[in-house]
Amino acid sequence: MSEIITKLSVYMTYSFVQYALIAGVLIALCSSLLGVTLVLKRFSFIGDGLSHVAFGAMAIATVLKLTNDMVVILPVTVLSAILLLAGGKNRKIKGDAAVAMISVGSLALGYLIMNVFPGSSNVSGDVCTTLFGSTSILTLSPLDVWLCVGLSIVVIAVFVIFYNKIFAVTFDEGFAKATGTNAGAYNFIIAVIIAVIIVLAMNLVGSLLISALVIFPALSAMRVFKNFKSVTICSAVFSVVCATLGILVSILASTPVGSTIVAIDIIGFILFSVIGAVKK
Repeated sequence: MSEIITKLSVYMTYSFVQYALIAGVLIALCSSLLGVTLVLKRFSFIGDGLSHVAFGAMAIATVLKLTNDMVVILPVTVLSAILLLAGGKNRKIKGDAAVAMISVGSLALGYLIMNVFPGSSNVSGDVCTTLFGSTSILTLSPLDVWLCVGLSIVVIAVFVIFYNKIFAVTFDEGFAKATGTNAGAYNFIIAVIIAVIIVLAMNLVGSLLISALVIFPALSAMRVFKNFKSVTICSAVFSVVCATLGILVSILASTPVGSTIVAIDIIGFILFSVIGAVKK
């Protein structure tokens, strides 16, 4: 144990580890806040769809050789989120069909673009890193960290300020409309926030594993708590702890960061399920 602590203390002196922990904790916190709302609104699958859209946008940014790929990824993902979450119910292609179509289409086109216009000699390695977040979180620059901090502050502030309205729209959108709440506007806010979270989380766990950050903390908290506020707080704590442990374990064991975080999320979910069963 002392050897592990010594090794960790040495690693903590490196700036890339500090950057990874700061970004990882903030991304996990933001993901967990909206995760409860998305799970309760039956929109948990939206993470997969938007993550694949972000992958396609990143492929375009790579081909264009942009120094800051956020210029393409963030607007495209936000627009897709608005179309899927806040686009109303009058679409000819609805619900899971729309998500599946956009998800598969974006993923396929992104991979095709990266192969037709390769940005490097190791296309397979680039794709693997983007999909599973193999090393991205450990290669963050100070600018990446500050961008993550800024966007995270905005997400948390918006969630806190509009907490009551988000709560109302989450549980009974019809009743919220009847009481004068502009449900469409708050669905729009939720769509924009989740898009920002998806873009941030690509560096942490990769495109294919983003849904885990949204779903597991919320579902784990729901095993033990039934109150919306308690579930949200527990989900946030759960997500931050799992992300921190996942990053530290991956550094010590030299395992992929994203996969390690998700594995710890799964262990946490099993533990909370047992606790919930005992409480009953």
